[in-house]
Amino acid sequence: MKIVMASDKFKGTLTGAEVAHAMTLGLQKVLPDVHTLTVPVADGGEGTVEAALAAGYTAQQVTVTGPTGQPVVAVYARHQDSAVIEMAAASGLEVLPQGRKSPLTATSYGTGELISHALAAGARQIVLGVGGSATTDAGAGMLQALGVSLQDQQGNELPGGGAALADLARIELSNLNSALKQVNIVLAADVDNPLTGPNGAAAIFGPQKGANPEQVKQLDAALGHFAQLLEQQLDNSFQNIPGAGAAGGMGYAAMALLAAERRRGIDVVLELTGLAEALVGADAVITGEGSLDTQSLEGKTPIGVSEMAFAQGVPVYAICGRTTLGQDQLRNAGIRHTVALVDLVADPAEAMTRSAELVTQAAERLGAIITAEHAEHAAGSVGSH
Repeated sequence: MKIVMASDKFKGTLTGAEVAHAMTLGLQKVLPDVHTLTVPVADGGEGTVEAALAAGYTAQQVTVTGPTGQPVVAVYARHQDSAVIEMAAASGLEVLPQGRKSPLTATSYGTGELISHALAAGARQIVLGVGGSATTDAGAGMLQALGVSLQDQQGNELPGGGAALADLARIELSNLNSALKQVNIVLAADVDNPLTGPNGAAAIFGPQKGANPEQVKQLDAALGHFAQLLEQQLDNSFQNIPGAGAAGGMGYAAMALLAAERRRGIDVVLELTGLAEALVGADAVITGEGSLDTQSLEGKTPIGVSEMAFAQGVPVYAICGRTTLGQDQLRNAGIRHTVALVDLVADPAEAMTRSAELVTQAAERLGAIITAEHAEHAAGSVGSH
């Protein structure tokens, strides 16, 4: 039997590759002769660069400006004239010093530096994955790193962060990196929020980045002011386009000024890693993520994998840390059987600390189910003749 592993990370415990390894160990216990093929996948957020590296890209390590101005070492992936960049690596919550959030002043400048580095290396196709950001600056920091000058009434360059955009008086675009004219940028973003308003970047995502209700209002107004000035200058309007609010408004800057094409993150990654080719001749695919829930149904990794597998007639199974979805919801999403780690142990905390071991147990259980269903299908095929 050929079984494909195509799982996202289990956030906080296992990478996608570690999940796949644990799955393989479990399958081999019940299917000693199984042929497994691992395709690390992600939804455009954290794990996207890892998936690209597994697909043959080369790691590029760069020291850039972190979200609070301190240097961070970030890695992006490059292959020939293509680059894959995770915003989280330079401007994410995970790289905040001591995890201290800075909702008003966190900057996306480092992400712009990664893009600049990729451009200088000859990139002409850039995938920008924008999950896990620590910023709510509408991508202003990124633009500054790419040569845009954002000035106050006195002609001083604005400091980093979304709050400072309230003082914006002039946008100077003449020094924007000229290499951007020859590059195609894909914005890998699943959220469809606008830039501002009750469903905007500040209102919906600001609190998880540390913003209190008053700061949310402050940031929302500042982002709106920035967009108003930029749109007057460019004679376009992107702030209400779905995805403009992604990653604290990074989606807005990428689409409005860098002509980025927004695509569902999982679709971009599956294309990048060649899952369609890997599924040819497969008897099953096992996918998964930490939490299989209603957000997953909006285009997270397991659903993207399930859609592609369904199109090729390959049955789909899943392993997750936990799931809040009912059996009908899972089956409607194309997933035949799901094993959650929290169903294997009484204490959810234990599911976190023993996740690799439990993923192996879950895969062993799925292996038995897959074997039985495969035999049943084969018997049915013989009977039909």
